[in-house]
Amino acid sequence: MNYDLEKRTLDFSKRIIEVLSSLKTNLVNKNLISQLVRSATSVGANYREANGASSKKDFRNKIYICRKEIQETEYWIELLAKSNPEAKKELADCWKEAHELILIFNKISSTLKKKK
Repeated sequence: MNYDLEKRTLDFSKRIIEVLSSLKTNLVNKNLISQLVRSATSVGANYREANGASSKKDFRNKIYICRKEIQETEYWIELLAKSNPEAKKELADCWKEAHELILIFNKISSTLKKKK
């Protein structure tokens, strides 16, 4: 099976943007949405950078950034779900994908640490 993590992270970013576009903008949501867009889209961007890394150290650093950003993304999703109960199901689906990506990046990170 050919597994394309670049595509998966891009699809995740697109889904986040789609869900957030449907939310009402208010004082609470404005900052949460902004934070979530930044962290969620950063995951895929940093993963692409990792794949084009100039060294193993550069690759490892970008993967660690991916792991950090996806963990932050999960946090923002939880807060948005609390403040937007009408979008709880869509945000729960995003949270599930974020959690799976956390597990993937944790595994990649732990493998890189062993190879050090």
